[in-house]
Order: sequence, then C-alpha cells, then structure tokens
Amino acid sequence: MKRSRLAALAIVAIGVLVIGLATGFGSEPSAEPAVQAFLLNWQQQQYGAAGALTTAAPDTVAAELRGAFAQVDASQLFLSMNSVVQHGGTAQASFTASVSLAGAEHLWTYRGRFGLRRINGTWKIDWAPSVINPSLGPGERMALVTEFPARAAVLDAKGDPLELSAPAYEVGVWPDRLASQAATARAFAARTGLAAAQVLGQIAAAPPNQFFRLATLDPAEYARLRSELSKVPGLVVQKVSERLFQAEATGLVGAVGSEVNPVLRADGAYYLPGTTVGLSGLEQAYQRQLLGTPTTEVVAVNSAGTRTGVLARWAGVPGTSVRTTISSQVQNAALTALGTSSTSGEIVAVQASTGQVLAVAQHQGPGVLPAAGPLAAKLAPGTAFTIVSAAALLSDGLTASTQISCENSFTVGGQTFTSDGTGAEKPFSADFADGCGTAFAGGSERLGLGQFDQVVTAFGIGEKWSPAPVSLFSGSVPAGAQGAALAAETIGQGNVLVSPLSMAMVAAQVDSGSWHAPQVVVGATDPVSKPGMALSPSALSALRGLMRGAVSSGAAHAADTPGAPVYGQVGLVHSGSGWMSWFVGYRGHVAFTVLESGPTAQLSAAALAGAFVKALGHVSAVGS
Repeated sequence: MKRSRLAALAIVAIGVLVIGLATGFGSEPSAEPAVQAFLLNWQQQQYGAAGALTTAAPDTVAAELRGAFAQVDASQLFLSMNSVVQHGGTAQASFTASVSLAGAEHLWTYRGRFGLRRINGTWKIDWAPSVINPSLGPGERMALVTEFPARAAVLDAKGDPLELSAPAYEVGVWPDRLASQAATARAFAARTGLAAAQVLGQIAAAPPNQFFRLATLDPAEYARLRSELSKVPGLVVQKVSERLFQAEATGLVGAVGSEVNPVLRADGAYYLPGTTVGLSGLEQAYQRQLLGTPTTEVVAVNSAGTRTGVLARWAGVPGTSVRTTISSQVQNAALTALGTSSTSGEIVAVQASTGQVLAVAQHQGPGVLPAAGPLAAKLAPGTAFTIVSAAALLSDGLTASTQISCENSFTVGGQTFTSDGTGAEKPFSADFADGCGTAFAGGSERLGLGQFDQVVTAFGIGEKWSPAPVSLFSGSVPAGAQGAALAAETIGQGNVLVSPLSMAMVAAQVDSGSWHAPQVVVGATDPVSKPGMALSPSALSALRGLMRGAVSSGAAHAADTPGAPVYGQVGLVHSGSGWMSWFVGYRGHVAFTVLESGPTAQLSAAALAGAFVKALGHVSAVGS
C-alpha cells in the first residue's frame, strides 16, 4: 500500500499564532503572552524554551514534550490558542492541537487546556502530563498502536483459502528493555534496507512493555538475514505459523513479501509493521483489496506500561478475499502427480466447457522450469502442436485412414526435416500417434495459402483474451508462412510459441467443440467476439479419434489409464537448458497440459499425465 508521509520526521509546520498585546485586566498583567510563547515554542520544537515557561524543571518538560512527539510518530504539529481566562493570580488556557501521525496518515485534532500561576510577577504554566493531552494522568504517556487485519485470502472455487499455514518468523523488540531505541532502530534498518528514522518512530510510539513486531519474514528471507539480524541489539525472534508466504497454485496466486521487501520502498510506502505486499500473480493484482487498511489508536499508558485509555481511534477496513476458479480436487491431483516426479514439472488444467482454470501446479527438481510459469511462458511445443496441424489437414479433406509415409527425412523448401520413420506408408492416424514430424512436414504442402492460419486462429492462438488480472499468453504463430517455414510450424518448430495454458485451451476446444477464453477469477465472462470452431463435426470427431489413438497405442501411451478414455498428444523439445517433454490432452471435462523438464531426453510427460489422471479419479463432477 502506498503511503506518502505528510512531511519529513522532525520538520514541523509552523502555524501562525496571533500574538496579542500584553494587556492586563485592570492592573493585572495578561497571561496571554505566556500562553502564546509556550505554544509557539512547543510547536517549533524549542522544547527547552517551552520548559522555561513552566513550573517544572525545563529539562524535564523538554524531555516530555519531545517524547510526546515521538510517542505518536508525528510528522507535523500545529497548535493554536483558543482562549485565556484569568482570575487574579491564576488563569486557564485552552488550545487546539492538530497532529499528523506519520505512518498512519491520520490527522488527530483535539482540544487541550492547562492552568497558569503568576509567580514573582511572571506567568508560569502549571506543568503536568495533562498539558500535552487532557486525558493523560500523572505518570502517563501516549503510545500509538497500529494493527493490520490479517491479509485476506485468495480462495479456491469453493471458497477455501489457497494460502497454506506455514512457518514464519516474527522479529521485534520489547521497547522498554532496549538499552537504546535509536541504536536498535539504526541496526535493524541497516540490515533490512528500511529508513532508520521510520523504524525508530515506530518503536518509540509502541506501548513500552509489550512485544512489538517489526516485521514478519518468510523462512527463506529469515535464513538470508539471520546472521545479520543476530547483531541487532535487543531484537527478539518468534517462530509462528501464518497463512501468508506459501500457497497452492502459486503460478496463479503469486507470492507475498513482508515489510522489508524492497518493492514497498520502491513504491514509496512508509514503513509500517504489518504491511504486506503482493509480488506476483493475484496477490499483486489485488494488493489493495487483499491488504485492507489498519486500525490506528492513540492510547494512554501508565508508568507500568499498562494501557489506561484510548485517546483517538481510526477504524481500519479488513481486506476482501478474491475467489478463483481453482478446484481443490484438480489442484491436489496435479500436485500429487508432480510429487512422484524426480524432475521438474508443471500441470495446468481447465474445465473444457467453460475455460475456467482448475489447476496451476509446479514442482521444482532437476530441470529448468519456464520463468513465466504455466500461464504465460512462451515455449516451443514440438509435435504436441500437431493437434492443431492435424485439424488443418482434416479440414483440407485428409482422413485418418489416408496413407502417408513416415520418412526418415523429408525436404521442404530447401529445409530437411527428420524423424525416426522407415519410409513405410501407413494411415495418417498412425503417423499422428507416433508423432511423425516428416509426415506433417510433407503434409504441409497440401495446405493452401492461409488455410493453416485460419485453423490456428480458430483455436484462439494469438487471440487477445479478455482482460485478466494476471499475465496470460495465448500463443503466437506467424501468419502467411509457406514452404519450409510452414512445414516447421506444423510440427511446433520455427517461430511457434505457446504457453502450457494456451495448449490446454486447444485440448479443451477439441473436447467441448467450442471456444472459450480462460478464466481465473469467479465471475469473469467470455468476450463477445469468439474465434469459433473451424472444424466440421466429422473432422472434429476424427481429430478426437487421432488423439485417442495416440494415447491408446501411440507415443502418448503412458498416459492411458483404466476408466474414462484419455485423449492427447506428446512432444519432446530440446533447448539450450535441457529437454522438455509435453503432453496435451483431456479426459472427461478436464483438459490439461503437462510439462516435464530435465537435463536429458529421458522424460515422459505422458507418464506424468497418467499419474495426474489416476490421482484425479472420477472427473465427471468437476466444475459441475
């Protein structure tokens, strides 16, 4: 949450005090000049001069006035005299104080009063804590208490939190046990990148005999800072459990940072304990909604540090949850499947009939995962893209039984494409099942100009999906390709880029027969303009048959499981950082993409897909 401090700490806006003539009532000298001088010195932070105008020792008054400014972490103080009423050698003065509370961005205005006595012909303010605020009794001081509500949760489709209860570390202090609050503030600020003056303001304003939390750190951040934090005098660490730093579906939910995160400082936010910041995903997109606003109180505490009253209060507003389309059943199945892998992997699943995203799961092992995650990564899909290419060929009149040879190599437009084929002719269904790249490269010569582009567009690839709160990539296939470039595109090479989500949406369209934009938040609707389905019912049925054959007896066979049939296609892509195996398909109402990444080609996203389907079990009720 962005907060701009009203003014730099210790810089006071000087109010205009109209100083009247020092006229008396009859022969009595007026107390008004003393009142005006005291308020002006107090406002200008001339505390010693203000103290000299009181009945107490100037140093004592100076310390209490200076402390009062710090006790509420004030950035501005404006004082104006209201009235002075004299009775002989005594007088009563009233004034209005306006105090800007720096971190809380509140303006506290109250009416104050104090008495005066004429001593040896000079008016003196009767000193007591009540001069600072009329609600303060003997031995009492002020403190500022700011409490954020718990950060609101990102919810699954049923309304359960996706954040997980996990360890966290509260670091803080007991203000009255510190040898030097300033030294502790400087040391803590130096090691966390915070502003020392702001940290000191918070410590000084806190109730003195209560544990005051300075920050809540996730385990990784605490481990990074632990050695340095151990050097901060008086710092106390408490291990707690919070629904804050860990979540399911992190690729969608995103991450949360603590008070010491540099994102807050870059945003100009004033340091305030309890502030959290969304760093990515929905946590970032809905930062203000999830964070809410804090409750702030100015309280009176006695010499024992016990709260004795509330002088001012500003009620906060709890954050509001964000409800996603994530299905706990599908998400847990994805996590279970990935947990069986010894390499890195991702699974994104959608409800085929609506486009609602049901799962976004990741597992980090040996192997590089796409930095942008399963929703927005830009990847080459390899032969997994032959789902789209087969649709184009079927729309051109090719049938599943058409005999096409799977050559070991085939040259198109001067570029040679290779496969493991023997050159034997076999039905197109078998070429698809085996993922024969040369069969598709050769088949590209059948396609007329723009025919492939039309099918790509019909699958929503490159479509501007409806505005989403997180980054989504629908894919990119250069239009107008011919010759070698078109042949490369048919096997997911060349300049073809997709995200795991965009390929899951392709599978969803084959399953449902209709196009939908992906949805990640409950209540979103499809855009009015939709690409539509370019395939005839017979061609669509044939494409489903091809995908079933790939699983039942082809390269995707590892995904075959008992029960409802699984449909899909696989691909294997080599990149500079290793290998990536794809499975794109569907079962029941769930369409999904599985990626497995590792340093060698010994990968099987199809096997991971099979584990996902087994973990998911019956899918007919999902999303109903």
